[in-house]
Amino acid sequence: MTEENNDGNSTITMEDVQSLIKKKDTIEEQIKAYYDVLEDQEVGMEGPLVDAEGFPRADVNVYQIRTARHSISCLQNDHKAIMVEIEEALHRLHALEKAKREQDQAESQTESMEQEVTLPSPFARVDAVSQGSPACQAGLRISDEIIAFGSINTGNFQNLQNIASVVQHSEGKPLNVTVIRNGQKTQMGLTPQRWSGRGLLGCNIVPIHR
Repeated sequence: MTEENNDGNSTITMEDVQSLIKKKDTIEEQIKAYYDVLEDQEVGMEGPLVDAEGFPRADVNVYQIRTARHSISCLQNDHKAIMVEIEEALHRLHALEKAKREQDQAESQTESMEQEVTLPSPFARVDAVSQGSPACQAGLRISDEIIAFGSINTGNFQNLQNIASVVQHSEGKPLNVTVIRNGQKTQMGLTPQRWSGRGLLGCNIVPIHR
């Protein structure tokens, strides 16, 4: 019926399935039309076309009935065949969708694992951010885990004095700060400066002991 979909390795889409269903509907409409012809003649598929003496019946259109019966038989075979095609197409479509879902899940897990592997360990955590402060304006949030603060990183961090020293020497100059937030690496620019509150940042940072 549909040569292009006979290759088991070919890609099938929902549009292909809908096209097959449309053909099925057309066949069913044709079968119904021929059954209507038989009903009009009041003979059906099995009614006799000859009279008691063996002559063609004069009260019905024998040729029209035979044509309708033959067409119904052919169309019913076509209907069976296309129903098989539709079933196979749906199985293949579902198999492709399942394979795609599994592939997407595998890629997502791989990406997540790669990210976990590549993210450095944080050395400090933000446990308070004041409204209107430089830290707040930079986008720093409570529970952000710091993996880089200017020149300070996981490899050279010793204590909070390291961060304090960088802040004091960077007043009015933007610092690159990298944090882990909800498992994702987030970067921002933080400029230490005077504001209405205490300090140059307006946030509280605590070390993470591992």
